[in-house]
Amino acid sequence: MRTYAGHSTARDSNALYRRNLAKGQTGLSIAFDLPTQTGYDPDHELSRGEVGKTGVSIAHKGDMHHLLDGIPLDEMNTSMTINATAAWLLALYLVTAEENGVDRRVLQGTTQNDIVKEFLSRGTYAFPPGPSMRLIADTIAFTVDEVPKWNPINICSYHLQEAGATPVQEIAYAMSTAQAVLDAVRERVDPDTFPRVFGRISFFVNAGIRFLEEHAKLRALAELWEELGRERYGVTDERYLRLRYGVQVNSLGLTEAQPENNVIRIVLEALAVTLGRDARARAIQLPAWNEALGLPRPWDQQWSLRIQQILALETDLLEYPDIFGGSAVMDGLVEELVAGIRAEMAIVAEHGGAVEAVPYMKTQLVESHRERVGRIERGELKVVGQNVFTGAEPSPLEEGEDGGIMRVDPDVERGQIEAVRRWRAFERDPGAVATALDDLRSAAREESTNLMPATSACAHVGVTTGEWAGALRDAFGAYRAPTGVSDAAATSEDDSLTALRERVEEVSETLGRRLKILVGKPGLDGHSNGAEQIAVRARDAGMDVVYEGIRLTPQRIAQAAVQEGVHVVGLSILSGSHRELIPEVLRSLREASGTENGSGAPLVPVVVGGIIPESDARELLAAGVARVYTPKDFEITRIMGEIVELVAARAGASDLPASGTLASLAQGAPRQ
Repeated sequence: MRTYAGHSTARDSNALYRRNLAKGQTGLSIAFDLPTQTGYDPDHELSRGEVGKTGVSIAHKGDMHHLLDGIPLDEMNTSMTINATAAWLLALYLVTAEENGVDRRVLQGTTQNDIVKEFLSRGTYAFPPGPSMRLIADTIAFTVDEVPKWNPINICSYHLQEAGATPVQEIAYAMSTAQAVLDAVRERVDPDTFPRVFGRISFFVNAGIRFLEEHAKLRALAELWEELGRERYGVTDERYLRLRYGVQVNSLGLTEAQPENNVIRIVLEALAVTLGRDARARAIQLPAWNEALGLPRPWDQQWSLRIQQILALETDLLEYPDIFGGSAVMDGLVEELVAGIRAEMAIVAEHGGAVEAVPYMKTQLVESHRERVGRIERGELKVVGQNVFTGAEPSPLEEGEDGGIMRVDPDVERGQIEAVRRWRAFERDPGAVATALDDLRSAAREESTNLMPATSACAHVGVTTGEWAGALRDAFGAYRAPTGVSDAAATSEDDSLTALRERVEEVSETLGRRLKILVGKPGLDGHSNGAEQIAVRARDAGMDVVYEGIRLTPQRIAQAAVQEGVHVVGLSILSGSHRELIPEVLRSLREASGTENGSGAPLVPVVVGGIIPESDARELLAAGVARVYTPKDFEITRIMGEIVELVAARAGASDLPASGTLASLAQGAPRQ
């Protein structure tokens, strides 16, 4: 039983972990901040506003010692949500255990380490696909003997569902990824060892609100996993063929509107992976009820832990054999899903396997998510409190000075910057660091050399996260993943979209050229699902769209906006860094354009979307942002209509008659 937790500094997170363990949590699930996940130190330009926000900042082995201080690593099962830098964080964990007298052979836990899904959905990649897969294979080949109780990877379908994957797509793409990983590792270990490698592979899956279908999905995965082991890899030992998976239940379906309803959703989703014993999860972590509002507080995480404890200890959930055995309904669901998964896996194979098929899979996810959002907009998919039964009493859970969420002290970033600079200057031997980094670069240039020994040597001598990743970037080069936007299918016709297109044509004619929008994601936030949907809808509405994907500096966004001559800038941030990065974008836009209006806002209007508390939204509007949208604003066509009217007003075209349905969409005050 876990809660996904970590924030601010290693010392702060250590105190949180100790409290959670005292409350009955039985394992750790460590959340790292975005600079740590993407291989940057706290003082890097791209780390601005991101330090300690989505997790804990870990820059070197000293931080890892503070994070795990007083926690019995020989008794603990630790899950680390880390991918691009998984080899590095695992090395820091091993060094910390060793320096505390713990034999690495007794360590238990998991590094997530699934880079394909980062290219598809979450965006915390650091290196190109080929070298990334090599790092994964090297880590697995190293741990199978050196850290035999450790799960060196969990193939992570969780984020695929967050990006819009159907159950068929979620399992098909995860299985295809597992196959690519196993094929890569098979070249690095002897045949007698390989069955043990297969037995250490685990999965991290998502459980959505349709909990019977979700349970069937897990039974289908178990069936296909055993089949893959027997038929493709010749594994016969039943222990190694067993599906091993952990779960976080769905965050995509959590609503900002009436957020107390999320508790019911979380409980039902937990049932999907606990009801049937033959497909029951090994480990569960539940989101907090308020994750659509902001960073959960310790009390919110405690509530999620209590849900697990009540299900396990107060109900009779764990007392019976598999309750779905012999169910015609469940058997039929599983059969249908297995057939669909096999068909989709065959398409991925035709594209050359999971790594080569990243552009295809990304496009499919964008299209699936577009369809889901469209169904909610049209009312075909009902979400209580969001598009049906929207009248409600104010939630007392959101009252109080904190507004129902935790805020990370902005001084944390300043402190971490000073700390990492002190570490580099005074806490290590510069010569040993330089030698270790040179050895790492040399190992990276030799394809047959396992990178884990050189990585461990770097951890021992005090290399930082940014230095380790920087050395590998030198060797491997840079990479930007496909966005899936240009190849996504067009949205199906409806009256509101037709009206929006007509209005875009009217405003474009007045402007003298096609209305153009830049969609940008400043900082390190890689959750691009919302930005992609805005970009696709803007394209379908007839606008010219500039969208480069994730991980842009405010300066780059501003320069692109001026160079491209856009009429509006749309920014998406879900990591909590909006208070730092949005004002920086506004400042950079003013500097890049050399002009501003009387309010201090740039002449090009800026629209912001993300997980933004109401008080922060007011500050952003006062600073010059034209519109703020949050998860409760699910009607993308309405949002686009308001953006068009915003451009029209700035261009003096607002006296044009808004066409048909669009007139009603654009009426009233903008949503915040």
